[in-house]
Amino acid sequence: MANLQVRDIDNRLYESLKRRAELEHRSISQEVVMIIENHLKRDNLESELQTLEFLKLTNSWHDDKSAKDIISEIKSSRSKNHRSRIADELFD
Repeated sequence: MANLQVRDIDNRLYESLKRRAELEHRSISQEVVMIIENHLKRDNLESELQTLEFLKLTNSWHDDKSAKDIISEIKSSRSKNHRSRIADELFD
């Protein structure tokens, strides 16, 4: 198992960790490991939930028409560009 050493911890933070570890009947090291594990699990869960929400949004448009009908509708609704033609126009 790997070891982790943390230096220069503020005394108030250390005392808070110590009290929390005592309340949970753990050593300070065990409590720190639990805090880290819980934090990482929560981050993973939040990330998964955000991904699911994003996927819901990407599938938010539902239509009973076929893709061919939808494409046909889009094409027919487009207006043609009737801009005036200038003889020396740059992009024509």
